[in-house]
Amino acid sequence: MPANPSGRAWQRMLSGRRLDLLDPSPLDIEIEDIALGLSRVARWNGQTAGEHGLSVAQHSLLVLEIVERAVDRPAAGLRLAALLHDASEFVTADLITPFKRVIGDAYKAVEIRVQEAVHLRFGLPARLPADWTRAIKRADVDAAFFEAVELAGFTEAEARRIFSFRRTRRDGTLTPWAAEDARGRFLEQFRALAG
Repeated sequence: MPANPSGRAWQRMLSGRRLDLLDPSPLDIEIEDIALGLSRVARWNGQTAGEHGLSVAQHSLLVLEIVERAVDRPAAGLRLAALLHDASEFVTADLITPFKRVIGDAYKAVEIRVQEAVHLRFGLPARLPADWTRAIKRADVDAAFFEAVELAGFTEAEARRIFSFRRTRRDGTLTPWAAEDARGRFLEQFRALAG
């Protein structure tokens, strides 16, 4: 039997939308679908301490917080882009970096197409300005380092080596939220940023 006998390359969302993964339309993207999906997708393949897995929705809020602290008066668009930086994972899931390296460029191509459609849906440029991309990437690495040490069982020395992290470690602790809490907080922050 063929792997995909129907030729279907779309996913139906609970909103009723159908998102074509080969040619995603911004018109088929709803923030409620993104929030639901990201709140139920676990970072680190679920290999984190705590009662709940660390969701991509919670991670996205952490990245936004880091951008807001690191960038002097961040533009509204940058803040929204930071919150949505992993939005494609509502359909592609959060593959760990080593696995992405194993499967190669096909996954990355789908991820980019969906992410660009998300950007357009919410009034951002399909491809973000380079300074925004750098700020978000730096915050993403900071968040990953913090998560690795706080929740994923890495020693600080190991995480510093793997993530090439040279900065001061942020203060505080990280406790994963229940999926519904992460979903609600993500939507609340989106609505505040989107007006």
